[in-house]
Amino acid sequence: MSNPRPGSAGATRACPHCKAMILESASVCPACRHHLRFDDAVTSERARQTIVPLRVEGTVNHPADATPWEYSAVVVVRNARGEEIDRHVVGVGAVRPGEQLTFSLAVEMFPHTGGLAPRGRRRLS
Repeated sequence: MSNPRPGSAGATRACPHCKAMILESASVCPACRHHLRFDDAVTSERARQTIVPLRVEGTVNHPADATPWEYSAVVVVRNARGEEIDRHVVGVGAVRPGEQLTFSLAVEMFPHTGGLAPRGRRRLS
């Protein structure tokens, strides 16, 4: 997969707070939820146009009389031809007897506004 040019749909950058790879057009980092820009008009319009076509949630209840289970939470993205575009391990750990874990996945989509993200004064906190 090729990297889109800055300003085009799908262009990415690193979040200055958590270093996660995010969309260049993002006003809020989806990983750490820090605000990256404080342009209320752009942020509220993008939030209004956001749709969530996929949301999945599941709970794992570990039996109280079993041995601990280990888990790896993996997210894989494939294109229409079934080719793997991206794969990330998003969490690993163990579930002890009698414990419960809930896993959630949401895919948020919104129209690309075009052009580079507005720069202005940068604040890194």
